[in-house]
Amino acid sequence: MKSRFIPLLTLLFVLLFPQAGLCAELHLDGAQLGPLWVVPFVCMLLSIAIMPLAAPAIWHHHFGKISLFWGLAFLVPFAMSFGVQLALFELLHAIMLEYVPFIILLFALFTVAGGIRLKGSLVGSPMVNTAILAVGTALASWMGTTGAAMLLIRPLLRANAHRKSRVHNVVFFIFLVANAGGSLTPLGDPPLFLGFLKGVSFFWTLQHLFLPMLFLCGILLVVHHILDTYHFNKEGRPTAPVQENSNEKLGFDGLINFPLLVLIIGAVLMSGMWQPNVSFDIFKGVHLDLQNIVRDLLLLGIAGLSLVLTSKKTRALNDFNWAPIEEVAKLFLGIFISMIPAIAILKAGTNGALASVINMVTTEAGQPNNMMYFWLTGLLSSFLDNAPTYLVFFNTAGGDPVHLMTDMAPTLLAISAGAVFMGANTYIGNAPNFMVRSIAEDMGVKMPSFFGYMGWSLAFLIPCFVLISILFI
Repeated sequence: MKSRFIPLLTLLFVLLFPQAGLCAELHLDGAQLGPLWVVPFVCMLLSIAIMPLAAPAIWHHHFGKISLFWGLAFLVPFAMSFGVQLALFELLHAIMLEYVPFIILLFALFTVAGGIRLKGSLVGSPMVNTAILAVGTALASWMGTTGAAMLLIRPLLRANAHRKSRVHNVVFFIFLVANAGGSLTPLGDPPLFLGFLKGVSFFWTLQHLFLPMLFLCGILLVVHHILDTYHFNKEGRPTAPVQENSNEKLGFDGLINFPLLVLIIGAVLMSGMWQPNVSFDIFKGVHLDLQNIVRDLLLLGIAGLSLVLTSKKTRALNDFNWAPIEEVAKLFLGIFISMIPAIAILKAGTNGALASVINMVTTEAGQPNNMMYFWLTGLLSSFLDNAPTYLVFFNTAGGDPVHLMTDMAPTLLAISAGAVFMGANTYIGNAPNFMVRSIAEDMGVKMPSFFGYMGWSLAFLIPCFVLISILFI
């Protein structure tokens, strides 16, 4: 991605606007942007939502080009209006500092977890399915939502290959393993890791989000079990056909990948805790910190080791292929670029086009409105990257981690819970959502459309969030 598109876009800007923006200040002030700048991002989301249904053949063959088109639909007019240098600054900042590390981490987790195969014959009964979801939920806070999701989604799908009704299992897997389960430590989800980097103690979320997380996940696991039992009985309590590997004992293939997963976690933690204060300028105002370069190289090396040390037979039996990560990489390229103005407007706070939204989190008496912090952080995290959304509201609440952890603990709880829990509201709310959906479709499950999935979240998640906001926020 990086090597192909950045030189192409740079050349395009230089050819089209050779004199544009030579004196531009390399800082995007979101207060200068009106709501029309968000249109390409909205169109990007609508393309993801509508085109797979309205034009499936076109979408399947050209979704990468469509994603790039909506990125350019923002970037080219922006260069014409604000100058090529500022456009390049924003592009390089989004690609090199956000998108590339994001994709490298996902690639490493996808590759390593995809090399672990659960052996033996698990049969997708309601009890087994609920147990898989519960185990994945427990693992997500310690190996990340992406790692836990990639580890267990294929065993879940294989266990239920003989079932007619499988969609609900995947949807609740996204709710629990790919989102809510990652709420207890900074390892679980990127927003919490950013909070950790800002000074929030490692175990603060475990202490304060444990009960809300237990409440939410407990309800969802019970509802899933009831729903799965209903479908299981409706199907006549089907039994799985005898397979070639049915005599295998329950266990794991590709055991070398478990220590590699630990190394991935270690590399991520290293980048947050090691501060050598060394950086490299790749463009005016765009700096690559040494610790992040080392982290990304380590992650690529770990992924390479997984590919070398894991047998091809294990990956083949695990139904491993590159389509899910390729889809995520292409779609999120357009999302990260077209999302630039939306994030900038949010960062402008009360001076931006979304000032009315920012003002909603403070009462007339100047006190934080924790209910609104929860819902606004959550709803915006459902459609924007939840990591910068978390930071926007973290800074809106004052940005002092000690003050937020003590005197304003309910506010920090609201921001943290909203960012992590509500990433499950849409397919794009959290990166594992898309990857799980893609793997499920690749293995024969006809997943709901973008809006169809939101119907599930409206029916099952929003009532839970209402209860959480009443009981805990």
